[in-house]
Amino acid sequence: MRVSSFLIAIIVCLGIAGFVLKRTTIYDYFTGGPEARQEQALNDAKAAVKTAEQQQTASLETLNAAKESLTQFQNASATSQEPEKAENVSKAVSVLAMKSAEQDVTSGIVLRGQTSAFKSVQAKSETSGSVISQPIRKGTLVEKGELLCELEIGTKAAALAEAKARLAEAEANNTASANLVKKGFASETQAISRQAALESAIAGLDRAQTDLDHTKIFAPFNGLLESDTAELGAFMQPGSPCATVLALNPIKLVGYATEQQVSLIEVGATAGARLINGDQVVGKVSFISRSADPTTRTFLVETTVPNDALAIRDGATADIYIGLAGIKGHILPQSSLTLNGEGKLGVRVADGDKAKFMSISVIRDAAEGIWVTGLPATADVIVVGQEYVTDGSDIKVSYKGAK
Repeated sequence: MRVSSFLIAIIVCLGIAGFVLKRTTIYDYFTGGPEARQEQALNDAKAAVKTAEQQQTASLETLNAAKESLTQFQNASATSQEPEKAENVSKAVSVLAMKSAEQDVTSGIVLRGQTSAFKSVQAKSETSGSVISQPIRKGTLVEKGELLCELEIGTKAAALAEAKARLAEAEANNTASANLVKKGFASETQAISRQAALESAIAGLDRAQTDLDHTKIFAPFNGLLESDTAELGAFMQPGSPCATVLALNPIKLVGYATEQQVSLIEVGATAGARLINGDQVVGKVSFISRSADPTTRTFLVETTVPNDALAIRDGATADIYIGLAGIKGHILPQSSLTLNGEGKLGVRVADGDKAKFMSISVIRDAAEGIWVTGLPATADVIVVGQEYVTDGSDIKVSYKGAK
């Protein structure tokens, strides 16, 4: 069994070897053998090299032709643009300018405020008692020292008499004590006690006299009664109001300035106001607060104006105009303002036949234009066409108002 298997394997191997040898023999027969195959491969490689050389030569010729065409196009383009550039340089932009000269500018700050009485005092009682004087009606003009309220004297006169008697007694005791001390019949301690009693009697007399004087309440200054005086028979205690007196001549204009505005205002500056009824008044700044309002962060500014006819009432609305120090500027049309490439506000001026940008600062608006500063004393400001030129642009200037 084993011998048969071995023989079969040998036969199969011989068959495979014969098949391979036969295939190689057939292939060599048709191709001419190994030498023929090598020669054919060599010929194919030579043909490929020749084809590659031909393609490289064609590519170089194409590249050189393209470079030559580009150079010719660039030369032609530069030649065609030179006349256009020359034409643009020689062509100037027509603009309209105005001759502007520096002028004095009246500037100021407008505050929204109200009128306020120059003084307002509520006259109050300093003692107790019933009113025995007839009331004075509100709106009455009173003069300084005029009687407003009078209280009944009551026991105040008796208290004054008692104080005088105690003073006389104290003076006599003090004199006797001093003599006894000189003679050696009394000690210095007794003399000091008598002197203290005398001082106390003097103080008691002053209190009694003052209490009696306080039964009459007088006007503290010239003014106008804002309220009726206390009615007849009303009982007054220390601190009870008798009347309110207003001083309206002069009168104050009260407004509040921002942190930026207050630094520009000075005491003594001229100020005016337009009241709600159209009346206008003029005065001087009399007070500028050093402490800001904690809520609005604004500063109190007071202006004093005359009010001889007492026509201005306390608490009336007013637009307060405070003048600032005079400065110089130019008045220009608002349409002449423009921006440069950096976003700065300014104007363009004619500097010979060239345009030039100059930055400016706005002072304030006006009905006839806008006041600006930052320009020289005289300037030719371009008012039409400034948006079509830049710094250094050629311009042909025509002047506003010229014939």
